[in-house]
Amino acid sequence: MVAGLVPWWLTGWEVRTDWLPAQVGGAVLVASAVTVLGHAFARFVVDGLGTPAPVAPTDRLVVGGLYRFVRNPMYLAVAATIVGQALLLGRPALLIYAAAFSVIVAGFVHWYEEPTLTRQFGSDYESYRRAVPGWRPRRSAWRDEAGGPGHRA
Repeated sequence: MVAGLVPWWLTGWEVRTDWLPAQVGGAVLVASAVTVLGHAFARFVVDGLGTPAPVAPTDRLVVGGLYRFVRNPMYLAVAATIVGQALLLGRPALLIYAAAFSVIVAGFVHWYEEPTLTRQFGSDYESYRRAVPGWRPRRSAWRDEAGGPGHRA
C-alpha cells in the first residue's frame, strides 16, 4: 500500500521523463528494494514465527539475514522503492512523499517499535540494538558472541 497504492495515487504511474539513466537507476533501485522486502518479510515468517504487522507480531526476535547489518531493512527498502519510482517516473512529488514516509516511520520506530521490542525481548533486543544500527548498515554482519539472538543467522 505505502509503496504501491499511494505512489499510484500521487502519479497515476504517468512517466514525465525520458532521461534513460534516471529510469534505469530507478528500475534497478525498485527491483533491489523489492528483493530486500521479500527477504525481510520471509525472515519475519521463518525466524520470527509471525509477521511485520503489529496485529500479528513475531514470537522471536528477528536478527538473521539482512537484520545482521541494519535493524530496519524493510523500512529502508520501502523508502528506496519510493525513491526508485520517483527516478523511474521522473516525479519529484514522490521524493517529497519518500521524505514524509521516512520521518513518520522514524517516529513510529522510536516511540512504538523500540519500546515494544524492549518489553517483549528485553536484554536480547537491547544487545542487538546497541550492536546494529537502525538506519545505516554495518560494514560486517553482527554476530552475538555471547550466544544470544545473533547466533540465529
